Amino acid sequence: MADDSKNDDSSLIGSYVAVGDSFTEGVGDPGPDGAFVGWADRFAVLLADRRPEGDFAYVNLAVRGKLLDQIVEDQLPRAVELAPDLVSFCAGGNDILRPGTDPDEVAERFERAIAALTSVAGTVMVTTGFDTRGVPVLRHLRGKIATYNGHVRAVADRYGCPVLDLWSLKSIQDRRAWDGDRLHLGAEGHTRVALRAVRSWASTYPPTRSSPGRSSRRAAPSTSGATTCSGRASTWCRGSDAGCAGSPRATT
Repeated sequence: MADDSKNDDSSLIGSYVAVGDSFTEGVGDPGPDGAFVGWADRFAVLLADRRPEGDFAYVNLAVRGKLLDQIVEDQLPRAVELAPDLVSFCAGGNDILRPGTDPDEVAERFERAIAALTSVAGTVMVTTGFDTRGVPVLRHLRGKIATYNGHVRAVADRYGCPVLDLWSLKSIQDRRAWDGDRLHLGAEGHTRVALRAVRSWASTYPPTRSSPGRSSRRAAPSTSGATTCSGRASTWCRGSDAGCAGSPRATT
C-alpha cells in the first residue's frame, strides 16, 4: 500500500491540537508503557518530521467516552486558546451510538463547534464515522452514521475543512485493523488512519498553496511540560511509543 504521508505540504503545519473521544485518544492502540498511542499521535509524528528541529507543537486533548457537548465544553476552550495551525475535530460519534438521538440535531451542534474553531485555527480537519457494515454489534446503526457523515461533509464544505473520510478507508475494513473488542481500532488501523490524515490535508491544500481564506496562526510554544516528539523538541506533546516521550497528557 502506498505511503499516504508522502508528496504533501504538511510542513506548513507548525502546531496541531487533536480534539475528540476514544478514537482520537487512541484507545485500542497501547504502547509498551500502557499509554495509548493512536492515529493522532502517529499523525503528529509525521507532521513533526517535516519541520525544523524544535519547531513543532502538539497536544492531544481527546478523552474516551465523551459526548459532543462534553467535548465542546471541556476541550474546545483549550483548543481555541492555543489557536494552532491545525485542529482535528472528531466528535458526535458517541451521541450517534445512543438510542433515540437525531443525527440532524447532533450535526447542528457539530457545526457550531466548527464555526468556533475555524475562527481561530489555521485549518480544522473533520472526521467522518466508520462504515459499520462489517461490525456486527454496530451494523444496525449504519444508516444513522451515514446520515451524520453527510452532515459532516456538508459542514466541511461550508467552512473549507479537510475531511478525514473513514467511511471510504478500505484498509480499516479488514478485521486485522481492529482491536479485540471490535469497537476500536488496533495499532494497524490507527496507523492507516494517520497516513490517510496526511493525505486528506495534502489533497485539500496542494504543495506551495497556503490555507485559503485563513491566516496561519501558530500557537505560541509553551516551555512548561515540554517533551520530545519523533526526536524533535515539541511542546504540549502527549507521550506515547509513537515517538513522543513525557507525561501521558500535557495540561499546560
